[in-house]
This record gives sequence, structure tokens and C-alpha cells, in this order.
Amino acid sequence: MLKTRFTEEFGVEHPIVQGGMMFVGRAELAAAVSNGGGLGIITALTQPTPADLAAEIERCKSLTDKPFGVNLTLTLSINPPPFAEYRQVIIDSGVKIVETAGSDPTKHVEHFKEHGLKVIHKCTSVWHALKAERIGVDAVSIDGFECAGHPGEDDIPGLVLVPAAADALTIPFVASGGFADGRGLAAALSLGADGINMGTRFMCTEESPIHDDIKRLIVDASERDTRLIMRQLRNSMRVAKNSISEEVVDILDKGGRFKDIKDLVAGVRGRKVYEYGDPELGIWTVGLVQGLIHDIPAAGDLVRRISTEAEEKLLGLVRNVVVDRVAAVRA
Repeated sequence: MLKTRFTEEFGVEHPIVQGGMMFVGRAELAAAVSNGGGLGIITALTQPTPADLAAEIERCKSLTDKPFGVNLTLTLSINPPPFAEYRQVIIDSGVKIVETAGSDPTKHVEHFKEHGLKVIHKCTSVWHALKAERIGVDAVSIDGFECAGHPGEDDIPGLVLVPAAADALTIPFVASGGFADGRGLAAALSLGADGINMGTRFMCTEESPIHDDIKRLIVDASERDTRLIMRQLRNSMRVAKNSISEEVVDILDKGGRFKDIKDLVAGVRGRKVYEYGDPELGIWTVGLVQGLIHDIPAAGDLVRRISTEAEEKLLGLVRNVVVDRVAAVRA
């Protein structure tokens, strides 16, 4: 069994975290991941009110007695959600793990730590990860350029970002973006990470609360079927390639501004994609890793399978190195 600083610190069996995905991180998926030995994550802002979040946390507790966390993404908007109320619900619920993402999490981290919660902060650069370490988070999740959603503006892929983070950080971290199987987990551990975070891969599981037609579309897609939008606005976002994302790119390429695309990129449209199974209803996030996804298993089985594959891959590499060295000595 794979044991890392992350599994020890967060009390999970396998070093695999389910990403806190908007409209996807619900109780049934988080509980299934946690029951499989990974760390499931509920997405707070998927719930329309703090009271709804409290109910969703209770629903997850009824489905698992294993550790799970709640993601609180700190968005910048004209009408921001009541973050303090969501934060208090998380604290009052008895959940022991929270994942923060987005803008400066300092005051939220301080409040969570005062109440004994463990905090993971999602970052897209080593610089941001070091800042998160300084303010006292317990771990970071670091996103490479391959990831779905917002990859930051530095365009650093995981093959460089993960070892750079390993060189710089003293706290545990999980690698995110581009992971779907045991080969990826083995590679991340070899590069210095303490585990992996997967979003797109968990979208394609039995418990994922999105339409089966979208799951099958991801399985059939290749690594070339995504689009980076809003690059010109320095708010890059990796989404599925469809007529809407192509229209957004075209408008901005011609000098358009956010006001010209805001209705196209509205989150409510993406939510309808997951609900109704029509990929053309809006933009929806998916990573390059969709090119490595070929089935729709139960989430718990997926967690165990990936961990086993990674262990076998790492042991196989060690055996091959030993055999090669013995052969070289005998020669």
C-alpha cells in the first residue's frame, strides 16, 4: 500500500484526492471516493445557500464514515457569495478538512485553523504555493497547465511544475492536472508529490452526478478536444471544445471584452450541460486528460485500481533497475 506524507497527515488510505468541481462535487461522489480510500470533496458553492451546504454535508455523512472535505472557492465578482456564512457552516458541521482556491485565502485559513481544521490550498504556481505555506496551510494542490478550469497564466506543465514544487515546499502537496491512472500517480510520486488530485477522471465515474451522455462524450474525446478561452482577459479557462467555446475565442480574438461574452460563459449554462446531457448548451470544464479516460467505473474501484497500478509500476521499475545493475556487474 502506498503511504505518503499526505495519507498520514489527512488520514486517508490512498494518496488520491477528488477535485472540488463546480456542479460535480456532490455528496454521492465525495462519499464514494472516500469509501474507496481517497479523499472526497464536496464543492460548497455548488449549493445555492449556506443552509443547503449544511444539508449536503449531512447527506455525505450519511453515506460515509471516512474523512471527506469541502471546497470553498474564493471567487472575485460584483456580487460575491456570503463566504463567511459558508465558512461558518463548514466549521459548525464538524468537517475536519477544507480545500480553498481562488483569491487570497488568508482570513479564511486563519479562521479554519483556529477551529482545528486542516486546510489544503489550490495553487497554479510555486510562488503561490510558497505564500500558502507561509500563511499556515497544511498542504497544497498544485495545478499544471494540463488541468481543467483555470490553469493560471504561466502555462507551466506538470512535468516541470511538480518537481519545482517539491524543491521549494516543506509541506505535503498533491499534483493536479493530467492524472487519470496508476502511471500518472507513479510519475507524480517519482517527481516529488505526495499524491494526486483528479477532477475530469472522477467526472467519468458511476457516482458522478452529471448526465451519462457527457460522461460518454469525455470517454470518446481525445486530448485535443479542449479549448483555452479568455486568454486575452488573463482569466484563462480550459473547457470542452464546442460551438460556444469557439464563439468565445472568436469574439475575443476580434477585440471583444468580457461584456461581449458574459452571457456565453455564464455558469448556469454549464450547469445545464451536466443536467441535460447536451454539450452545446454552454461552456463546461474538462482537462487534457480526457484523452486517457476509457471507461466509467465506480469511483471507489477507480481509487483502488489507480493506487494498485501505481504501486505495481513503481515496484516494477525498481525490479528492472536491480536486474539491469546485476547484469551489468556480471558482465
